[in-house]
Amino acid sequence: MAVHVLAVLAYKEGDPVTSGMLAGSVNTNPVIIRRLLLSLQKARLVETRKGAGAGSRLSRSPGRINLAQVYRAVEEAEPFATPARKANTACPVGHCIRETLSRVFASAESALERDLEKTTLAGVITMIKTACPAAVKKTG
Repeated sequence: MAVHVLAVLAYKEGDPVTSGMLAGSVNTNPVIIRRLLLSLQKARLVETRKGAGAGSRLSRSPGRINLAQVYRAVEEAEPFATPARKANTACPVGHCIRETLSRVFASAESALERDLEKTTLAGVITMIKTACPAAVKKTG
């Protein structure tokens, strides 16, 4: 959802976009969009204004925002979680499974972030325009 919202803001090229318009594009409630925008604002990816000229816009060019930054801004939960219950430490597997999985999952998350760093928001917009040029003209 965050990438969708940022893509709309990128497509609008600096024009302020209301949470209602963003919610219409994502097909969700504006309250959900406002919460998401707060996270994106904390990460300094968007700026939001109230009053005259109300709306949100990107805080920098789409070419300077990569998907790893977006991921870090909105993902609170660990993508790979170890079981909540403690394993039986008398078992040879149970004794080391948490530590082992923690290393494996940390490596996987690091690889995910490295891959996301390769794609910018500008690249996403280019892919959208290439994939469905007629639909892009209707945005907003």
